[in-house]
Amino acid sequence: MKQLRAIRGMNDLLPEQSPAWQYVEATLSELFGRYGYSEIRTPTLEATQLFSRAVGEATDIVEKEMYTFEDKSGDSVTLRPEGTAGTVRAAIQSNLLIQPQRLWYFGPMFRYERPQKGRLRQFHQFGVEVFGIEGPDIDAEILIMTARLWRQLGISEQVTLQLNSLGNSDSRAAYRDALVVYLSERRELLDEDSQRRLERNPLRILDSKNAQTQELLADAPCLLDFLDEESAAHFTQLRALLDAAGVKYEINSKLVRGLDYYGKTVFEWVTDSLGAQGTVCAGGRYDGLVEQMGGKSTPAVGFGLGAERLVLMLETLNVLPESLVQQVDAYLVAVGDVQSAALAAAEQLRDDLPWLRLQAHCGGGSFKSQMKKADKSGADYALIIGEDEAANGQITVKYLRSDQQQQTLALTELAALLQG
Repeated sequence: MKQLRAIRGMNDLLPEQSPAWQYVEATLSELFGRYGYSEIRTPTLEATQLFSRAVGEATDIVEKEMYTFEDKSGDSVTLRPEGTAGTVRAAIQSNLLIQPQRLWYFGPMFRYERPQKGRLRQFHQFGVEVFGIEGPDIDAEILIMTARLWRQLGISEQVTLQLNSLGNSDSRAAYRDALVVYLSERRELLDEDSQRRLERNPLRILDSKNAQTQELLADAPCLLDFLDEESAAHFTQLRALLDAAGVKYEINSKLVRGLDYYGKTVFEWVTDSLGAQGTVCAGGRYDGLVEQMGGKSTPAVGFGLGAERLVLMLETLNVLPESLVQQVDAYLVAVGDVQSAALAAAEQLRDDLPWLRLQAHCGGGSFKSQMKKADKSGADYALIIGEDEAANGQITVKYLRSDQQQQTLALTELAALLQG
């Protein structure tokens, strides 16, 4: 029988990889909480119309990358390719937008792309979405918060903030017209993908990875020259706030992002430590999206942060805490007919020492084989209960990572020893 395997681009997360993920998840959850953000969890499966309306019919995501199918009722449904649309839908549906909201989420997203390092078909994303705050101070806050995250993770020197403003819909339309005129006169020099985008989504050409197209764009009209007065003032104030906070950034006038709902501020945190997949965190303002999806006009800003890329970056730079390797603190060895006493002792220790990561041996085996497993577990201590220890209410402590002499003591004294 042919061995079943995971679907291409949808990877297993194995036990030895879990500690790094738990560390990242705990770090971000704690950081978001410190800034007053509340967690929201939305469905993995949504109506297809949600994404075609929110993300944009002419985007690569909607055109080529979504996992879409009909359910048994004949309704078109889609595995979520990003998190903002579902969060907006939930906020409108649950009437959350009667007051400002600072929200965050974490979960799997799905895009049918060519799998490669740091880019999978099922990937995991942290997201932050803020509703109901109009000024540049909230844009600055989420950028300051991510800057703090990089410092906390020890990678602040390896990431760079790229910043741009897309202006309002009128200024983008004026810029779009100027860009189309410029590129249409040079159409034959564009790569095939950019020629296609010229008709449907010309701003996405700015993000082309084709070297010849990028060379052609060097003399193209600049988006920042077309900003409306309000957007220009917003961008100036944002930069002043970042300067005051000591957050360094680069202006990238070609930064447009791949989703239609963005306006005004857009940004990317990029790195050169991951090869071609250089964007770790990206987002911006989407003030018109809530109204576009049937809610009341509501200013909004947010970002998405790829978990796979972040974990890969921490591993590549070797900045994960060494303590993540250790899964357990102590391993309980039971020798002879003492299973009842061993399990009772383990539960007593878990009551007395809630911080203790204790793994109790199960399945029998010789003393030698159990000690091998204790050593392999990475534990600092082997806690041994034989028939003599069980009869006398005692336990033997063997130090696995130091040359201290083993000792036998009353079970009631063990908690004090391990705490000390």
